[in-house]
Amino acid sequence: RQLKNKRKKNQVIYGGILIFLGIIIYILFLKNNFVYSAIWIVGLLIGFTLQKSRFCFTASFRDPVMVGSTSVLKAVIIAFIISTIGFAVIQYNAIGGNTSIAYENIPGQIAPVGIHTAIGAILFGIGMVIAGGCASGTLMRIGEGFTLQMVVLGGFIIGTVLGGHHFEFWDKLCISKSKAIYLPKYLGFPLAITIQIVALCILYYVADLYQKKNNMMSM
Repeated sequence: RQLKNKRKKNQVIYGGILIFLGIIIYILFLKNNFVYSAIWIVGLLIGFTLQKSRFCFTASFRDPVMVGSTSVLKAVIIAFIISTIGFAVIQYNAIGGNTSIAYENIPGQIAPVGIHTAIGAILFGIGMVIAGGCASGTLMRIGEGFTLQMVVLGGFIIGTVLGGHHFEFWDKLCISKSKAIYLPKYLGFPLAITIQIVALCILYYVADLYQKKNNMMSM
C-alpha cells in the first residue's frame, strides 16, 4: 500500500490575519492606555521568544531524565542567574540595605516556605509532566494550534479559581504559620547573592557535564 501524503494547508493567510489583528489591538491600546500597549508588545515578544527557543520548565526537568538533554535546564539556570542579579539590584535600591524591613515592603514575591510548598511542588510537577507543559509552554503550544493544550489551559483556570476560593482556608491552616526565608536578612546582600550565583553556576556545570556524559554513552 502506498501512503498518500496530504498537502499541508497554506498558513500564510492565517498568519497575515493574526498580524493584522495584533496591529489593530495595539492601536486600540495605544489610544486608550500606553501602558497596555507596551505590555501587549512585550507579551508578543515573549511569546515569540518562547516559541522559537522551545523554553519550558517542564522540558527542563523532563528532558534530562527521558532523553539525557539538559539544554533547556541550562537555559532555566541562566535565567535564574540573570533574575537573581536583577532583583538584587532592585531590592537593594528599594530598601537601601535595610533587610529588617517588612517582607511586604520588599519588591518581589517573598512567601512563606513550608509543607504546603513541598505538596504544591509535587502536585504541580506531576500535573505538568502529564499535561506536557507548564503555564508558559501550554500558552505557547496553544498559539501553535495544539488543541489538547486548550484542555490543559481549562484545567489551569479551574485550578486557579478553586485555589483562590480556598486560599484563606489553607493560609490559616499552614501558610501563615510557615516562615519566610530571606537570605539577605541573615547573610547580607553581597554574601547571599554570591552564594546563590555560585550554587547556580555549579548546577549549570553539573547539567552540562551530565549532557556530555549522556552524549558520549549514546555514541
